[in-house]
Amino acid sequence: MNAAGFPLLSLLTFLPLAGAAIILFVRGEEAVVARNARWTALWTSLLVFFLSLILWVKFDTSSAGFQFEEKLSWLPEFGVGYHMGVDGISVLFVLLSTALTPLCILASWEAIETRVREYMVAFLILETMMVGMFAALDFIIFYVFFEAVLIPMFLIIGVWGGPRRVYAAFKFFLYTLLGSVLMLLAILYLWYNAGTTDIPELFEYQVPRAAQTWIFFAFLASFAVKVPMWPVHTWLPDAHVEAPTAGSVILAGVLLKMGAYGFLRFSLPLLPEASVQFAPLIFVLSVVAVVYTSLVALAQEDMKKLIAYSSVAHMGIVTIGIFTINAQGLSGALFTMLAHGVVSGALFLCVGVLYDRVHSRDILRYGGVAKIMPSYAMVFMLFTMASVGLPGTANFVGEFLVIVGAWRINPWVAFGGALGMVLGAAYMLYLYRRVIFGKLTKPDLRALLDLSPREYAVFAPLILLALWMGVYPQPFLDFFEASVAALVQRHEAAMSVSRLAGM
Repeated sequence: MNAAGFPLLSLLTFLPLAGAAIILFVRGEEAVVARNARWTALWTSLLVFFLSLILWVKFDTSSAGFQFEEKLSWLPEFGVGYHMGVDGISVLFVLLSTALTPLCILASWEAIETRVREYMVAFLILETMMVGMFAALDFIIFYVFFEAVLIPMFLIIGVWGGPRRVYAAFKFFLYTLLGSVLMLLAILYLWYNAGTTDIPELFEYQVPRAAQTWIFFAFLASFAVKVPMWPVHTWLPDAHVEAPTAGSVILAGVLLKMGAYGFLRFSLPLLPEASVQFAPLIFVLSVVAVVYTSLVALAQEDMKKLIAYSSVAHMGIVTIGIFTINAQGLSGALFTMLAHGVVSGALFLCVGVLYDRVHSRDILRYGGVAKIMPSYAMVFMLFTMASVGLPGTANFVGEFLVIVGAWRINPWVAFGGALGMVLGAAYMLYLYRRVIFGKLTKPDLRALLDLSPREYAVFAPLILLALWMGVYPQPFLDFFEASVAALVQRHEAAMSVSRLAGM
């Protein structure tokens, strides 16, 4: 039995599928079906979120091991089983997934008018895949959830997206699927040699040094696309621009974390020597991503595309932190992942508020919005400042820790990461000034209405989180501390053994 006394993680993972099944059986007139689908999806996602709070309350932050474990025999003759559990690295990403899903359903309440039932079903299936991916402790189960995430997101972009939605959906699907083929080969190698796909058991298996290099690059091919790292990032701006608002929120808030989570969960503990050997390559790619995509963001005229490029830059800071392989860098990377999930999701929601009213994402289409939507201007300002890394907001804490961790490895890498914060201020303030300030010259903008009660309900929890993480980050850092310390200790021990073997 796990700490909660019942199979909590399985319930969190598969309860959304029950909600999706109920929606599929709804019958009646189209308007009635759409209304019932919205409410069923909302109540299901809220129930899942409230159940996930048990993880927050019951989680033992002093333990570095896996908690809430569930293990069932599935294919014992092949060493494959159903194994679920969370540790300090994964637990908050389960919570992030369950928290953003009801907000996305609320944000889609009026924006999605066609095939509402199918849309809500897709979102609930997506929630199942996200939670399952972060909770899986068997490599085969992880891979199934890791790849299955693509299907509902492909449909969300391809069916409810913008004019070029089919192109963006196929580009997203092919990039991410092809990168994962090599990871599957690496999983099969590990299974063949270790005799198991159980992740905690694989942590005890020492991968031969000769095999670590190609396995590292096999993982890199998959995880780099998911992050996404430069130069395999080109699918992301298209996917964001064409996806509906809620699709962009989940894409930036959760799905971009899958690649970084893969590095933390598999590359560092399983491949310690290769991780050290190729860390300089990751640093170079990350710094290039931070600087290059920040400069590209400065040239954008589409609001969603600008924020999409900013996501690549922020995730570049995350990968720098991961491969410092010290406590400050790893904690900073995890904190930045969480903060980016909240802040970037909120920024896409801010764009969605204007798009729902004006049906344009062109920066030049706006100006002077603060005069007619003051509450919206305040919300947008808060998340703009958070994205920039203003002290007292979520992003500052994580990025500061990453820079401290990177300075211990190489001051030039730290400088490259810090440069992203400077450039981030340039493109985000450029966006805010052009949209919110200035003269109100567009006559049709004068008729815009400020935030509705539903939109306040969507933004309120994100505002509280962004400020809480910035003002009092310790409760979040406590979740990481033990697991990060154990990861660093395991890595140092593995490197010591390697050095002794090479003497």
